[in-house]
Amino acid sequence: MPWHPLTTSLSVLQIHCVNRSLRRNQAEYVSARAMGVKKCKDSGESTQRMGATFYAGPVFRGVSLALFALLLISTHAFSETPARKLTIAAAADLQLVMPELQERFKAESGAEVTTVYGASGNLFVQIQNGAPFDVFLSADMDYPRRLVSAHLADGNSLSRYAIGRLVLWTPTGSRIDVAKLGMNAVLDPAVQKVAIANPRTAPYGRAAEQALRHFRLFDKLASKLVIGENVRQAEQFAQSGNAQLALLPLAFAFPAQQKDQGSYYEVPIDAYSAIDQGAVVLSKARDKSL
Repeated sequence: MPWHPLTTSLSVLQIHCVNRSLRRNQAEYVSARAMGVKKCKDSGESTQRMGATFYAGPVFRGVSLALFALLLISTHAFSETPARKLTIAAAADLQLVMPELQERFKAESGAEVTTVYGASGNLFVQIQNGAPFDVFLSADMDYPRRLVSAHLADGNSLSRYAIGRLVLWTPTGSRIDVAKLGMNAVLDPAVQKVAIANPRTAPYGRAAEQALRHFRLFDKLASKLVIGENVRQAEQFAQSGNAQLALLPLAFAFPAQQKDQGSYYEVPIDAYSAIDQGAVVLSKARDKSL
């Protein structure tokens, strides 16, 4: 499978700890400073940001990865070397998180980073086929581990950077009260289609299938499911009216990040396997000093 650089610019290599309120969810996001880890005020406790739990403590110790698994570089190095380039393969659920960090990191570092988004499974195949990525941010741990086993990634860099959450979402204007009906909303007569990401390549798609099976709804909905290549496309199916509901990352449900705010029901975490999201530095990373 050829790789397609559907890119968005991101600049950040010096990651630091930032404590501030983030819109309605009053979350904190965490990052680490070059060549060492600076603990946040409540180090060791998890913090919520954009529908995934990011760790402010031990998970970052002894690794060169933080929120986006970027290879760290010191302030001194930035002052004396030309701008460096890094290409990141990132799971589609990160599209709403990256831009904010992009602006902050670009202002601070001047580093040139390109991010390619897609379903984790598709990015995994592209990496196997030689796509020139430096860092892989997957929506699960399995794909990064498989790359390590195949000697395509540095096992010492493997790290869990987030734990995802799944929601059942409907766009603004829908008469389906998902907050009240919960998962039974999929049985509402008004529901003709339910969108999910492809379970074969997208970890959130697998979680969606697991949740439907947990509530014994999968077989009833089999003919109504529409499959997106990734979570972003599943969301677009619902936004465009091609589906009335979609199972998406909680990150996509925050009003400040959505043009179409919609409404959602958070799927109980015991209905699907934990969505542990893993990051890894690839063996063919062009500048491992970053």
